[in-house]
Amino acid sequence: MHLPRGIQISYPLLYKGLKATSTTHKNLLLPTSFNSHFTLSHSRSIMGMVFGKIGVETPKYEVTKTTQDYEIRIYAPSVAAEVTYDPSQFKGNKDGGFMVLANYIGALGNPQNTKPEKIAMTAPVITKGSAEKIAMTAPVVTKSSEEGERNKMVTMQFILPSSYEKAEEAPKPTDERVVIREEGERKYGVVKFSGVASDEVVKEKVEKLRLSLERDGFKVIGDFLLGRYNPPWTLPMFRTNEVMIPIE
Repeated sequence: MHLPRGIQISYPLLYKGLKATSTTHKNLLLPTSFNSHFTLSHSRSIMGMVFGKIGVETPKYEVTKTTQDYEIRIYAPSVAAEVTYDPSQFKGNKDGGFMVLANYIGALGNPQNTKPEKIAMTAPVITKGSAEKIAMTAPVVTKSSEEGERNKMVTMQFILPSSYEKAEEAPKPTDERVVIREEGERKYGVVKFSGVASDEVVKEKVEKLRLSLERDGFKVIGDFLLGRYNPPWTLPMFRTNEVMIPIE
């Protein structure tokens, strides 16, 4: 994709993962002129993402309960591509697996799957996080072990478009690190928030959500998930993030 001249967006943030800080947006300027290959629709799409527009497919779910503290959602079955890794493989970047999954679907060029077939990007990117670290029991989804930072493993997950109903329907990855799996119907307590999903913010959101769910009689049955719906160049105030805790 060609970007308009005058927009200073750090695409390496996307290619190296979704790690971004509250200062990321300081490098972004409004367009002043356009590359000859850049259309008005592309410009509107980029600017829409800057201001938090989500223009891709998102998971289907039913809301069964809403309170001031959380929603209870039942998610429909889906197919996901995921990668589990040690962040040290990506110079300590916990979101380093993003590039592996992006290569699988062809977001960065030729798809790294056996067809090869480009697969549409969806949102959110899901990371599975270790619950013990934030006093919980055990979907860009990120999951970590508790044997110290050096041995902490992370799992990141892309939910594939709903056109893929079975794992065998999805193109086979050429990178053996990518695993295709089916996710059955599942139930979560969910809280949505804006801003930067830093470790500290996520920890606070998860602890509060867990306590609220347990207070209301729900049984937590697994690790929390962190869902991030926007690219790193979305202004923090317009970002959509969700913490999800699986329940019975």
